[in-house]
Amino acid sequence: QVQLVESGGGLVQPGGSLKLDCTPSTSIYRYYAIAWYRQPPGKQRELVAALTRGGDANYADSAKGRFTIARDYAKNTVYLQMNSLKPEDTAVYYCNADPGGSYWYDPSKFQSWGQGTQVTVSS
Repeated sequence: QVQLVESGGGLVQPGGSLKLDCTPSTSIYRYYAIAWYRQPPGKQRELVAALTRGGDANYADSAKGRFTIARDYAKNTVYLQMNSLKPEDTAVYYCNADPGGSYWYDPSKFQSWGQGTQVTVSS
């Protein structure tokens, strides 16, 4: 089973930026989609952005225009660049990988998760 390591979180002021890294234990080539999710305090985990093998990027409405998902095959890493951060972006951010493309849009379908990385947006 793939293991994923997320990093790059931290405390940032509103309007600031952060770049999150996701590195799976196996090649990102193996997956139809790799996506970022987040779980705000007291809320359910939700999809933030996903990138398919073919290069299609999908974003939650809350992320459109502010966040960018990208990948670097050489570094076997998927990134989430987050700009214009808002207090409501505060959450633990996770990545996960869907090998067949049938459930990346629904975080409840995944059986395991990494430790995530905390993002706190506050003045």
